[in-house]
Amino acid sequence: MKKPTQYVARKPDEHGFIEYPAEEHETWRILYERQIKVIENRACLEFIDGLDILGLSAEAIPQLNDINEKLRDCTGWSVARVPALISFDRFFELLANRQFPVATFIRTREELDYLQEPDIFHEVFGHCPLLTNPDFAQLTAIYGELGLKASKEERIYLARLYWMTVEFGLVATRDGLRIYGGGILSSYKETLYALESSDPDRLPFDILEALRTPYRIDILQPVYFIIQSLSELHSLTEMDLMAKVHESMKLGLLEPKFPPKTA
Repeated sequence: MKKPTQYVARKPDEHGFIEYPAEEHETWRILYERQIKVIENRACLEFIDGLDILGLSAEAIPQLNDINEKLRDCTGWSVARVPALISFDRFFELLANRQFPVATFIRTREELDYLQEPDIFHEVFGHCPLLTNPDFAQLTAIYGELGLKASKEERIYLARLYWMTVEFGLVATRDGLRIYGGGILSSYKETLYALESSDPDRLPFDILEALRTPYRIDILQPVYFIIQSLSELHSLTEMDLMAKVHESMKLGLLEPKFPPKTA
């Protein structure tokens, strides 16, 4: 997971306050205002509720202490300041302890639409609102606990489950398909593509299918899985997920629905 990056996370003062320059607050404003418009009638209600609970706004990059106060009241979660990239061991350890890693930098204007490193907009806007939801929060914690104990190969399969739910999941509602995955909700282009393009497959969620479906991080996703409600995420925590991982390992991967990555 550790690769060279141009980004350096900003450090807090002795009171936990991080001073961001005006230009970075402006980048947050651009991202926030653009995204808040595009997720209207596309994000699930639980996400919108979470935005309100956290009190996020376009005004400024939020302070982690403020987010922690709201999250702890809802689900016992908090966020943890991290560098741009962390090891898998550290990632799983934080999740298992109900701490969501947040890199305290924001992307440059040149990478406004996409960057491989998760920045504070992706983590806070994309993921933190749903950490106010008990079902989503529980799955994320269990994922961390399992990842801590898993072998390298098991982690690769677990990563696919995380990708197809927490990052790129869709949910069926009375009003139609909605988005709950943070990787979609923090991306202007993917928010539109995930619900409105005819290109991707949108499949009913099946855990073995999700565990066996290859993905790439640098493209719009060719496959999305649809759960029937966020309570379905909680039901995943009540099954033997590692038994499903081992079953998937025996069955092997499905055929990728994307071209191989070129150098």
